[in-house]
Amino acid sequence: MLRNPTRRTLLSTVAAAASLALLPIGAFALTTDQAKSLIGKLVDQINGIIASGKSEAAMIKDFEGIFSRNADVTFIALSALGPAGRGADKGAVTAYVNAFQGYISRKYGKRFREFIGGRVEVKEAHPLKSFYEVVSIAYLNGEAPFEVRWHVSDKSGRNLFFNLIIEGVNMLSAERTEIGAMLDKRGGDIAALAQDLQRAG
Repeated sequence: MLRNPTRRTLLSTVAAAASLALLPIGAFALTTDQAKSLIGKLVDQINGIIASGKSEAAMIKDFEGIFSRNADVTFIALSALGPAGRGADKGAVTAYVNAFQGYISRKYGKRFREFIGGRVEVKEAHPLKSFYEVVSIAYLNGEAPFEVRWHVSDKSGRNLFFNLIIEGVNMLSAERTEIGAMLDKRGGDIAALAQDLQRAG
């Protein structure tokens, strides 16, 4: 367990930077149009859920399906876990990744549920560093429109998004901080973290 929060944050940042460095560099196999199309279809599904009138539980389940199909869950989960995942028990890490998928889906599904009565529109896409960024705008009743940005890569072998920025809140950065704090509270026990994530979000 790293007892110094500053040291843990620094190491997590370095690990995340190293992970991002592994994303495609140079000539892209993924294109701007493909990245925009991926998020366009995903946003259409989100808008469908928002307008469905389903219960919160049913909506969250639908959001989890969207997340599992369109997000690089393993990358996001391991980025959030940081250095603690290196050399850790593979079974515990696998359980953590599975639990993280449900946790992150519930958490961000609740955010998108706040969009009921509104809509999300994809506006543009462009290369950014070694991946693509797709910019969408959320229109909510009674509120000023705001940006939802999606980072897309094909590093996993599929076109998937690996980061989401809502109103300036970066999912990777936020989850790295939160998961790190949760792990510290559990003495670095990844198996215990996985069990608790099944109920969190």
